Amino acid sequence: MSTPKSTPNSTPPSAPTSASAPARKKATEVTVGRAKGRPMLSWVGKKPLGRVTAFPAQHVERFGAGDANSPLPASGADWTHWPKDLPQGGLLYHGDNKEVLAHLLANGFRGQVKLIYIDPPFDSGADYVRKVQLRGPKGTLKIDGEDYALGEQVQYTDIWSNDNYLQFMYERLLMLKELLSPDGAIYLHCDPSRSSYLRLMMDEVFGSDNFSNEIVWHYYNKMQGNIGRFASNHDTILSYRNGERLDFTTIREAREHKKTQQKRVWDSASKSLKQARDEHGNLIYYEDTERTIDDVWRLPYLMPADQTEKLEYPTQKPETVIERVIRSSSNTGDLVLDCFIGSGTTAAVAQKLGRRWIGCDINKGAIQTTAKRLQGVMQEQAAALEAATRQGELMARDDAEPTPAQLGFSTWRVNDYDLHIQHNEAVELACEHLGITRTRTDPFFDGTRGKMLAKIIPLNHPLTPIDLEALRTELKNRPEEERDLLVVSLGQEHKAREWVEHYNHNRPINKIHLIELRTDRKAGGFIKHEAMSVQASAVREGDKLIVQIDDVVSPSIIARLDLQEGIFRAQIPDWRAVVDCVLIDASHDGSVFNVSLADVPERKKDLVSGRYELAAPEAGTAVAVKVIDMLGEERVVVLSV
Repeated sequence: MSTPKSTPNSTPPSAPTSASAPARKKATEVTVGRAKGRPMLSWVGKKPLGRVTAFPAQHVERFGAGDANSPLPASGADWTHWPKDLPQGGLLYHGDNKEVLAHLLANGFRGQVKLIYIDPPFDSGADYVRKVQLRGPKGTLKIDGEDYALGEQVQYTDIWSNDNYLQFMYERLLMLKELLSPDGAIYLHCDPSRSSYLRLMMDEVFGSDNFSNEIVWHYYNKMQGNIGRFASNHDTILSYRNGERLDFTTIREAREHKKTQQKRVWDSASKSLKQARDEHGNLIYYEDTERTIDDVWRLPYLMPADQTEKLEYPTQKPETVIERVIRSSSNTGDLVLDCFIGSGTTAAVAQKLGRRWIGCDINKGAIQTTAKRLQGVMQEQAAALEAATRQGELMARDDAEPTPAQLGFSTWRVNDYDLHIQHNEAVELACEHLGITRTRTDPFFDGTRGKMLAKIIPLNHPLTPIDLEALRTELKNRPEEERDLLVVSLGQEHKAREWVEHYNHNRPINKIHLIELRTDRKAGGFIKHEAMSVQASAVREGDKLIVQIDDVVSPSIIARLDLQEGIFRAQIPDWRAVVDCVLIDASHDGSVFNVSLADVPERKKDLVSGRYELAAPEAGTAVAVKVIDMLGEERVVVLSV
């Protein structure tokens, strides 16, 4: 079992306290430049952004490793142009990346990002899921002879119509260009299904003259058997610079086989290369042990058995691929951005290589996975720095990794995408409950019920007129559609009901029918979320604070287990099996959760400790304990000491 790591002073440099935290701001508009490159790709519904609304961000959590207030020696990071109301450190945003990018543009990051790497959905027509199981050694926790398993959890759905996918990518690329520095570069990771479209789109947004490379990542170790065609064992990475200037570092790697080369020298008389000879006239040879990396990267695919990187996150990429991107196209201290952060590989590699970083994702599971991963990386770096400082070896070796640009990061939320369950999972449950037949090929509607098209509004907010205007816009793009519409939501604004009444008045087709999942007489009671319960205590023992967790009950996990075939009632003998990690804020300000201790087991078979010892805070201080279960649900309990 991993040892919980305490960080006695865990506020990143310049991190705001509750008293100095930025006041809530109103939404603003930011401008986005038009694409001027050629050729130009066309699709139905193509339109530039022009202006986009930027919403304020809510600061929800911060983490620091070691003495995060101490300056990092020779890190190379220049924070001069960093926004004054943001803590100096990594930034992790939970929200739709279109809204997050607008927020960054409105808050001082225009033209400040040196390197962008994105691994967006590929329009592959697949649901990406992660396998979820309870903690503990395999075979030790069983029900009726079966190992505990929670099945698969949909992380995101990669199902689009071609036009919607292209517009989705177009809008985000336009905004990313605004964030990129004049000497910066962008790398777009894709597969053969849409690489030709994305290449033309990148030509339009960044200019064909700024094309740098089409990199082929050949993952030779992914076997597909006899599939009736050549196996698709490569991805494509499109690289573009943002202007004429570009910092690029050539990377070399060891040759698989040493190569004997003839030494050549420049003959100034003939102005050409010639073979080198020694004083006796003999040809000079040397052994070439390295090669310059070209645009074909033969790197292994992450296999299920991988024990060093694999996080059970769909579409996770190996660090070796991202490392080449970051080493070649950024310098120590530069700012790296990934707005499809996923499992956090870009942020983790950037952190290890001494870069600053910003990441975001709409999937809460991605944010939790990334946060846990970065906590581990920063804790290791802090320990290594402390040991090197004690031994006087800091930056003494030429082959030493760069000093971290930061040892803390903060987590923010733009708009409210904090679902108790994944939206895609909620859609599945709602469709089953209401008898809706899923239509996975439709990019907008979720399915059909009888002769009606069904749309399920995200359950993180009530139905609003904005949702209904989006519905009206979609119908304008389908002039031949005559079916009525079923709109399902969790709550309804009064103005939304008025909107529907006005819209339906004297309308012969496309009438809107509403179902509210909480109160509808026929369909109500569907959503009865029972929050996770945590029994915990905090007591003083001299100068120590002892935090003890006695029990955790996750009704969501119990319900998931009860639904499995062959299981009548789930009984979990050890509460720690349902817990993914435990975080403690030893001096909670009632607003931002400041991680002063993180218990994140390294392996699935390891369990959290449940008992934690920290330095005792002042009397009357509030101590907050955050428990995250294996499905990603969070519960915070606040204790007084």
